[in-house]
Amino acid sequence: MSGNWQEVSVAKEDRGFASMDRAKQREIASKGGKAAHQKGTAHEWTSEEAREAGRKGGMASHRRRTELTGNQGTSESAQNLESSDMSRRDDDSGEQIR
Repeated sequence: MSGNWQEVSVAKEDRGFASMDRAKQREIASKGGKAAHQKGTAHEWTSEEAREAGRKGGMASHRRRTELTGNQGTSESAQNLESSDMSRRDDDSGEQIR
């Protein structure tokens, strides 16, 4: 069978979602998100889930920044980030403060 089909070799880094430019990735991801919401299968964050994700992101970002600058000690702001998820209590009444 003789056809006009030709095999084209493509390097691994030149294929797939990750090789696309950022605008194209966003366009495709946006379509997927909209379709999931229309279908009713999209994940919707609770305020608690969003809070936890933000806390983790802040800690990771701070950790990377600390590694890049070469600081080995824990700074005061890192300690504040790590303890930010712990509920504070009023010393006199034992009630949680939010």
